[in-house]
This record gives sequence, C-alpha cells and structure tokens, in this order.
Amino acid sequence: MVGRVSLGSMKPVGPVGLGTEEGPAFSSPLSAGRRGAGWVPPLVLLMVIAVLDWNTTGEFRIISWIVLVPGIAAALCRVAGTVAFAVLSLGTYVFVDGAWPHQYQTGLPDFILVALGGVLAVLACVVRLRGERRMLHMRDVVETTRRTVLRPLPPGWGGLDHAAVYLAADTVARVGGDFYDIQPGPHGTRVLIGDVQGKGLGAVEAAAALLGTFREAAYHEPVLAAVAERLEVRMLRHIHYRAAVGRDDGDRFATAVLIGFPGSPGFPEERRAAADGRLVVEVVNFGHEPSLIVSPDGVRSLPPGDGLPLGLSELTAGAGGPPSVVRVPLGAAETLLLVTDGVTEARDAGGTFFPLRERVADAVAHDPRTADPERLVAFVRDGTLRHCGGRLADDTTVFAVRAADGAAEGAADPGSGTSRP
Repeated sequence: MVGRVSLGSMKPVGPVGLGTEEGPAFSSPLSAGRRGAGWVPPLVLLMVIAVLDWNTTGEFRIISWIVLVPGIAAALCRVAGTVAFAVLSLGTYVFVDGAWPHQYQTGLPDFILVALGGVLAVLACVVRLRGERRMLHMRDVVETTRRTVLRPLPPGWGGLDHAAVYLAADTVARVGGDFYDIQPGPHGTRVLIGDVQGKGLGAVEAAAALLGTFREAAYHEPVLAAVAERLEVRMLRHIHYRAAVGRDDGDRFATAVLIGFPGSPGFPEERRAAADGRLVVEVVNFGHEPSLIVSPDGVRSLPPGDGLPLGLSELTAGAGGPPSVVRVPLGAAETLLLVTDGVTEARDAGGTFFPLRERVADAVAHDPRTADPERLVAFVRDGTLRHCGGRLADDTTVFAVRAADGAAEGAADPGSGTSRP
C-alpha cells in the first residue's frame, strides 16, 4: 500500500523521534472545528437563501433550497446543532414563504420537504458521530499497539544520544513491519533495527515477537552472538507457530542490524576501546542495508556482514554458521545512521533510488552539525519525502545513535567504573 505523507505536516524530530513522541489518544480535527465555527457555513447558507428568495420574483422561488441547510449542519455540527438548524430552517421557510402572496407561495409540499430533510439530517448526524467515535477508538487501539511495538525511548537511554523517525506506508494503520529499540543492560547497551518482510498484521506480529526477545536477551546475554542466536530461534519459532495455527505466511523473514555498545565495567577491556582510545562497537548484520557512520569529517559504511535474514537459517542448514560479529572502532563524534529499505528504495518520478550516502555526505560537508542524531534523522526524513514526492511505497524508519560523551570517556578509560542504566 502506498501512503501519502504531507511534507508540511511533519513535526521536528525530538530526542525520542517521531516514532514515539506522539500521545496515545487522538482527537478529530473535524470535531474540533465543529465545536468551534462549524455552525458558520449552514447559518450563512440559510441567510443567503432567505435574502435571495426575499428579493427574487414570484416566478423564481428558491426558498425550498433551505433543505440543504440541515444537511450541511449534519456534516459539520453535533446533534444538538443539527436539530437547531433543522428547526430554524423550517421556521425560516414558513416565515419567508408566508410573506409572499398566496399565488406565489410554494406551500405544503415544500414544507414537508424541508421538515423531512431536517429529520433525515439529524439521523445522518447521529450515524456520523457514532462512526467517528468508533474510528477514534480504533485509532487509539492502533496507537497503543504502535507504542507497544515501538516503545518510547527516553533521552540518553542506555548512554546513547539517539533520534528516530518511523513513517508507516499505511497512514491509517500507522504501524507496520519496521522495528527498532535500545536495551541497556549489565553487559552494555544493545541496539536493534530491522524490517520484517511483507506488510499487514503478520509483519506486526513478527516485529513484536523479535522485539520481545531482543529486550530480554540483550539484557541477560553476556555476548552479542548469543543475542543474535536468540533472535534467529525466535523468528523460526514464530514462523512454525503461524503455520501450526493455519496462518502460514510463507517464507516470512526479517532483515536486521544488531549493535552492541560497551557501557559497563564488566565489558571486556579489549572490546571496550581500540588502541587509539576510540569506542569499539560490535555489529551483527542479518542481511540488512549496510549502516552508515556519519561524522563532521565525512561518511563511511559499516562492513556489510555475512548473515542471512532472520528466519532463513533452516533453508541453509549445514551450509554455514551463524552471522559473524564485526568489531568497528567508533569516534566520539561519529553517529551510526541506520535505515530500512523505505529510505534506500524510495524512488522519484523517474524511478531513481534515493542516493542516501551521497546526500548525507554533501550535507555534512556543507554543515558538520548535520552529524548530530536529531539533525541527521530530520535531514534523511525530509530528503526521502522530497525525493519520492511524499508517497511512501514501504514502511520507513530512520534511526541515528551515538555514544554520549560520558559513555565514550568510560570506554577510553576502562578502569573508570562508569556505568549507565
């Protein structure tokens, strides 16, 4: 499903990103308008019809058009307002029509028409408000589901500066198969971003299953490879369960990037800092887009990794082991930019893919502050939407993280005992 996103409606990116910063409840903009100036259009129309009919000739009477007034009120006002306009329209009809000589009066037939129109308008208003309340309730349910899958991330969570944007291709459902999270623990802070193949509720269920496993395994497992193995096992279990209950999704899989940041004195020293004092992060790539490392000095790519997408290990049994853990030095001012294919596969009118690395490199060269997580996420979001004209063909996630100053210093000095929650 292709979603339409308005470029002018996007909010600035905050510390927790657009994916998590909105409140759980929605209010209808139209309802807000109806409680305010929603009565103006039907009142203006009523007055115009009455004045025009008063000043026309007897051969051209338009007072019966007043039946439109309750109908417009039904679309803009609440029940009480619609009833008021129905009564006011009927009274205005009687007054204006009665002021004409008998031979020019429209009489009883149009009186019945206006009265019946008022009754139908009131009934239509009742139905409309019931449907609107049901729609708002469903949007609250969807928002609660979205916030359960993509939980809010506090500023500085896990000793990381971070920002995120999540744009669902289905702008009604507002939730899809993209997922991301940060989980601090006694063995460091782990970061996960991924994209479940396909769309719909099946993709949402798979994303929720993987995130649940990640939040537990990332906290308890001492090595990142064990977290990666747990994620693969969970995806396979989820696929088998779906098949057992008759909801087989076929070859459902998920691409993902798993990253480990040192953030605890218990983290082995050789994995906390490189020889030059830079932070060393561990990366496991499950067939996902290679991430970018962005700094004021330029852009470089993380190693692509050799892992298969989650859920495909049974297809290659005996042909290879689990994905390898790659260790990458990371400078204090370097930001990891992680995106899903909604960004890299965004196309313009000519079918050209969005040149992510080139655009980011140009932006950093023009303004080094673009490497900050919030600025970087906002830049990629806006650039993607401009490139595709606001039409998203897939769920889109932009996620940027970097070690906070305290975490970087703790990595450079393993004996400092610095620990993050």
